[in-house]
This record gives sequence, structure tokens and C-alpha cells, in this order.
Amino acid sequence: MQVFLVHPGGPFWAKKDNGAWTIPKGEFEESEDPLNAAKREFEEETGTKISGKFIELEAVKQKGGKIVLAWAVEGDIDPAKIKSNDFEIEWPPGSGKRKSFPEVDKAAWFESTEATKKIIEAQSSLIHKLKAIVK
Repeated sequence: MQVFLVHPGGPFWAKKDNGAWTIPKGEFEESEDPLNAAKREFEEETGTKISGKFIELEAVKQKGGKIVLAWAVEGDIDPAKIKSNDFEIEWPPGSGKRKSFPEVDKAAWFESTEATKKIIEAQSSLIHKLKAIVK
């Protein structure tokens, strides 16, 4: 089974690899349908609309307390063609200068065993849950 993951952009993540990748994700408003928000965030982070039969996975809680709701869907995305939106931060810190970075700087398909090494630790259970569903 292959898993599509993205690597966060920006200076904090620039030199991190194992344990730094993530599923495409983002925040949503309470009034927004979580699955629709997930589709929107996927498009914002990859430049690709996603559709198909979505399989809801059990939510996970990351170390910082963020609850991640996730869905799996079969797809065929070329990681070389992703186009992420940008975010702006003060960089370098304390400089007073603002700099833009892509939310996602790269994407890749990984076999499930490799994906569990690449993904943020708290999200690795999503891969295990998906493997149990799709056997």
C-alpha cells in the first residue's frame, strides 16, 4: 500500500525528514463540514482537487494538542506537480522582515512501512488504521 505525504515548507522544517512529513491538512471553522474542509485544504496544499470514495479514519491527537481528522481516498497524484499556497512569517526571527514560504515544499508517495518513518509520530497510527481497513 502506498501513502501520499507532504513535507511542510518553511525554515523550521527545511532540514527535517524522518518524523516531519504529514498528511495534507489544515484548520476549519466549526460551521464548516470537516470533510469539505479536508478537500479544500488538500487543494490548497497540493494544487490538486481530490475526489472519490472517502474513508473516514479515527482522529488522532498530536503532541501539541491539535486533533487531526483524516480521510483516505484512492488517487493518482504526481508529486512533482504539486503547487502549494504560501504563508508569511517574520524571518529571520526578530529581524522585522517578512518572508513567504510554501505551506508544502514537496510531496511523495511512500510504501506504508517507509511512510510510518517519514510521518509525524502522532499521525503514524493513521497509516496502521488504513492498512487494517484496506488489507
